[in-house]
Amino acid sequence: MGPARRILVVEDEPALVDLLTLYLEKAGYAVDAVTDGASALESVTTNPPALVLLDIGLPGDLDGIEVCRRLRAADDWTPVVFVTARDDEVDRVLGLELGADDYVTKPYSPRELVARVRSVLRRHDAPRGLGAGAASGRVLTVGAVRLDLDARRCTVDGARIPLTTTEFDLLAHLMRSPGRVHPRGLLLTELWGYPADDGSRTVDVHVAQLRAKLGDASPIRTVRGVGYAAEVPSS
Repeated sequence: MGPARRILVVEDEPALVDLLTLYLEKAGYAVDAVTDGASALESVTTNPPALVLLDIGLPGDLDGIEVCRRLRAADDWTPVVFVTARDDEVDRVLGLELGADDYVTKPYSPRELVARVRSVLRRHDAPRGLGAGAASGRVLTVGAVRLDLDARRCTVDGARIPLTTTEFDLLAHLMRSPGRVHPRGLLLTELWGYPADDGSRTVDVHVAQLRAKLGDASPIRTVRGVGYAAEVPSS
């Protein structure tokens, strides 16, 4: 059995750090904890974790949103789950736009948070579950977009496109069945574990990010009032 996966907890409330550490260690993870944004960036660089649990409301100039922004700007795509006391849709959307993989609002159940961590890591580590591909069982291709499920690599006409874990999984979920329309509520349940009637813009934000990254090659088509499908873009 290999070493425990390490989770970096970035949280300035000692009681929450202790609680998260307790539950994560009981679930088999090793935990590093820091209390500010600068220490978080240093820790990710010097001792890369499997996932970052990142509080938005950190003290000082580097809040959680800025930490995530700097990680992604440095082409660091370590999975990030935001944890915050602010149940604000603007914060949630901004966090997802910056490349966070999930978002949990305080107060939360520690067991639920551990389940979210497991879910993000499972998607990150086990791409084979995403379905069959065009050239082999582990490659998906729609138009110029190619997903290598083993390497978790996205390319457009051979050029690599960096994607977060969740962006990759959403795109693969759509591309595994070209032409099939996936309702928003079903995507929320299947990929995030949210209730189908959650009402959040989570899916829409990730689709917008994918379209921005893939440009004209994006295979994602909006079916108004229903959801999304993957199709070869019309010329």
